[in-house]
Amino acid sequence: MPRLTPANVARARETISLYPHPRSALIPLCHLAQEQDGWLTPDAMEHIAELLELTPAQVLGVASFYDMLHTEPVGRHLVAVCTNIACLLSGGEELLEHAERSLGVSVGGTTADGEFTLEDSECIAFCEEAPCLQVNSRFFGNVDAARFDQLVEDLRAGRLADSVPRHGTLSRVRRDGGLKVPAERVAAERAEADAARARRKAAAEQEAGR
Repeated sequence: MPRLTPANVARARETISLYPHPRSALIPLCHLAQEQDGWLTPDAMEHIAELLELTPAQVLGVASFYDMLHTEPVGRHLVAVCTNIACLLSGGEELLEHAERSLGVSVGGTTADGEFTLEDSECIAFCEEAPCLQVNSRFFGNVDAARFDQLVEDLRAGRLADSVPRHGTLSRVRRDGGLKVPAERVAAERAEADAARARRKAAAEQEAGR
């Protein structure tokens, strides 16, 4: 199982530097590892634990809590069909049943070629386009059986690669600006915070010694 690549280790260290406490970068690093491999491999979680000075069990405990993070292999395309109330009333259950027949897998299953994993989603907040689904966090609305089959065909053929990257990729554009803070400012503010904590601790000890 792969650990983080050298390039992703550099990205991980850059991300960690933005937080006052390394462990605060845990979820972003999990997303980074999932972007690399499509899921969180045991070795990747162990590597994240080393970078954040945590135990692998702590990383797994957090990763297994969130639906967006997968600790077991999934297909290149994660298809999540919404069956919440708006979609339910518009044919969401029937769409999910069709998806199972079309892909040849039950909910939670992955096709033999590793291309598709099917999920039943509680709600994806796209109610105005019910019934709807997500493929790798990309939205598709007003999906019926025919449109679902066309979508699967297009994904298999790579015709949607520009808009639907493989599972794990939240964004293919790295932000370099906006909310990014210069490293010098981060270091200065962190030093100031550490000094303030030290002053408070010294004051408390002095008060306790009276």
